[in-house]
Amino acid sequence: MTEAENTVETKPAVLILLGSPGAGKGTQARMLEEEFGLVQLSTGDLLRAAVAAGTPAGLAAKAVMEAGGLVSDEIVLAILKDRMAEPDVSKGVILDGFPRTAGQAAALDDLLAAAGQRVDAAISLEVDDEAMIARVAGRYTCAKCGEGYHDQFKTPAHAGTCDKCGGTDFKRRADDNAETARARLEAYHAQTAPLIDHYDRLGVLGRVDAMGSIADVRAALAGIVSGISA
Repeated sequence: MTEAENTVETKPAVLILLGSPGAGKGTQARMLEEEFGLVQLSTGDLLRAAVAAGTPAGLAAKAVMEAGGLVSDEIVLAILKDRMAEPDVSKGVILDGFPRTAGQAAALDDLLAAAGQRVDAAISLEVDDEAMIARVAGRYTCAKCGEGYHDQFKTPAHAGTCDKCGGTDFKRRADDNAETARARLEAYHAQTAPLIDHYDRLGVLGRVDAMGSIADVRAALAGIVSGISA
């Protein structure tokens, strides 16, 4: 067998983390980035970067946002397609904030299929609703690097100092309170939870009990991702 015949083209893995606000998606995504070399792609970050870079899709998004409208799924998908073609995502991506609806999931399936790819795993981080509200109401982040913390579940090793960057300024989102968390939870169940059924039908759904410790959840996720990479 020649070297060319022995070379198998591998496509970047595509991982989706599903879960209500407060389920720990951001924390676990950062850990998967570090352990497996995956790249977390946040919809908001992608939009801002595309606008700043002045790409065709970014310019289209900018026009919509400046007019006070919502960026269409088509524009988001175009920006995502451009980003996934860049060399730093060769090992795979973790999609953050997209898809949120069944229609977006179907559009994403079509986009990936056109590139010879698919969603390799959609992992549902499952938590109790009331526990989720408690988690959301107590979380905060380092103002310098964005590392996430929680009043109860994850405090800095040294009070007032970020474990990751040593920063001493922290911030809380104004909407991280119990009332807003309940409203966001209702929206999640109405719009995003049906994605669980979608990916279950595709045979790529994994479920992780996210009520355990951060380390236990990380180990469960790592087991799933290792299976994809094997």
